[in-house]
Amino acid sequence: MNKNWIEFLRKLPSLFFGLFLFALGVVMNLYSNLGMSPWGVFQVGVINYIPMTLGQISQVVGLLVLIIGWALGFPPGFATLMNMYFVGFFIDLIMEWGLVPMFDNVIGEYALLLGSILMLGIGSYFYMRPRLGAGPRDGLMMGFVQRLDKPVSQIRGVIEITVLVIGYLLGGPVGVGTIITAFFVGYSVQFFFRVGHLDRKAKHMNLFTLVRFLQGKDGVRFEKESYR
Repeated sequence: MNKNWIEFLRKLPSLFFGLFLFALGVVMNLYSNLGMSPWGVFQVGVINYIPMTLGQISQVVGLLVLIIGWALGFPPGFATLMNMYFVGFFIDLIMEWGLVPMFDNVIGEYALLLGSILMLGIGSYFYMRPRLGAGPRDGLMMGFVQRLDKPVSQIRGVIEITVLVIGYLLGGPVGVGTIITAFFVGYSVQFFFRVGHLDRKAKHMNLFTLVRFLQGKDGVRFEKESYR
């Protein structure tokens, strides 16, 4: 096994730990009963019409979004594929094992909502830290940014409002938690990136570059881990 494979394998614990924490945040968001994030509203709304679990719907939506983002010119990375599958897998596992309690009081519900925001931020840090690719939804966003030449904030806003409206019309859980989550998750991610000194502008490897890296092609390497 060459040193490139060793370097790649050393990044996987952080990736999968982050995906688990992200899934934990999604379940906490759902069980808060205060309203989910825009994508959560959409996915739960779809469940009202298609007999699938939340994790399975997450996987299907992630795959479709990944394909659209790729078609728009933003190729996925290894972490993009892992995100698409394992976040949904972990969501169903966490719900099946009852790892997140459900509360019937306001204090408990808001504690879950706050915990979900923290878990989504921490999870994003750990799965983005290896620089093996962003999530499928980030790929969709960046694909539209490149094609339409519009600001990231504008494109992200349009996408999330669109899925939120569709999810609401499908009967997804919209509430005060939807507003709180939409507003504060970005700050949570930014905070944990800063605490972990992770450079948000660090270049990620897509699948094609990763294959060349693992084959030991000259000139292909991860950026030095200089965090900001």
